[in-house]
Amino acid sequence: MKAIIALQDGTIYEGNSFGAPGTTWGEVVFNTGMTGYQEILTDPSYAGQIVTLTYPLVGNYGTADEFTESDLPKVRGFIVREAFTRGSGFEVRGSNKDEGLGLDIQGSNKGTDLGFYIQGREALDNYLKQNNIIAIEGIDTRSLTRKIRQYGVMKGAISTEYSGGELLKMLKTWPEVETLDLVREVTTKRAYTRTGGIGPEVALLDLGVKKDIVESLARRGCRVTILPADTPAEKILSCDFDGVLLSNGPGDPRKAVYAINTTRKLLGKIPVFGICLGHQILALALGGSTYKLKFGHRGSNHPVKDLKKDRVFMTSQNHGYAVDDKSLEGKARITFINANDGTVEGLEIPELAAFSVQFHPEASPGPTDAAYLFDEFLERIKCVSDKEKLKVKNM
Repeated sequence: MKAIIALQDGTIYEGNSFGAPGTTWGEVVFNTGMTGYQEILTDPSYAGQIVTLTYPLVGNYGTADEFTESDLPKVRGFIVREAFTRGSGFEVRGSNKDEGLGLDIQGSNKGTDLGFYIQGREALDNYLKQNNIIAIEGIDTRSLTRKIRQYGVMKGAISTEYSGGELLKMLKTWPEVETLDLVREVTTKRAYTRTGGIGPEVALLDLGVKKDIVESLARRGCRVTILPADTPAEKILSCDFDGVLLSNGPGDPRKAVYAINTTRKLLGKIPVFGICLGHQILALALGGSTYKLKFGHRGSNHPVKDLKKDRVFMTSQNHGYAVDDKSLEGKARITFINANDGTVEGLEIPELAAFSVQFHPEASPGPTDAAYLFDEFLERIKCVSDKEKLKVKNM
């Protein structure tokens, strides 16, 4: 089945449909990661967006529950150069044991059947169909990526139903994605708890949280309570949590006024750690400002410099906005910068026991160089707790 992409600048690409048929629209962005397509599809930070993958072949290891970052895919559409669609699924045909991965894989290389199949995996095409995600393959993703880099992210649509001219007219009637409060689309509707042990009790303000952020805390023994994004500060403080984590999430941070107000009231009363959108929310709560990047940072290979340790490491990133460093003068200390463009990647306010990073320390997908930041968060909680105990002892 044929499919087309229409961009708001009038560009039209023709390709082949895979996933679900139909029509969808959103902000067209690109991700430079070589693997991790299912984590990308299910990352709530991509709500409202059509994601283009720059890596040319996608789907060759199937999909599985272990790779999901939320309950369902959150992207509005998916664009790839070539989708791996050979075979009917990812069942084993023949059995060769790969001792390194512990997986049964197909060993046949007869004829043109050169793919491999992993037991228990679902084909990407089927996964997209089951979750009603409209996708397109067979287009020049290099050309599309270069266009976004040159002119910036833009509104676009994928369709198996309409002509390019019809889509361009429809695009004019749909709102700009940055005008939407996308956090409300992805936040949990009710509080729930993930218990990892008998460690600190952490309140996680869900702005569109990835599963592996919750799991990173649980693996360290935390009892994590995931709260709706509009939970007031008074309710959080009344529950006697040891710390608060502001999660990642989609859209313009300025639209999440409720989260900014909550964070402002929490500062100085409880340790706070912000990740991605949570980093931007913390900056806004401090009186700083944010701005939209031309094409954002999305991928598993973004170098970040730790200004305190004078070292550079690779990070996983997914954001379209950044914090204005000048707006934080006298309000916070910059701790990390992007080694490519110098944008703010982290900040801290020691006297308020608050800090944040723009990148993803949990990775998923990507390098785990920065996972130590979860340990740093727990250390800050412990320091505050020890000071409180000393204060009570000396009264």
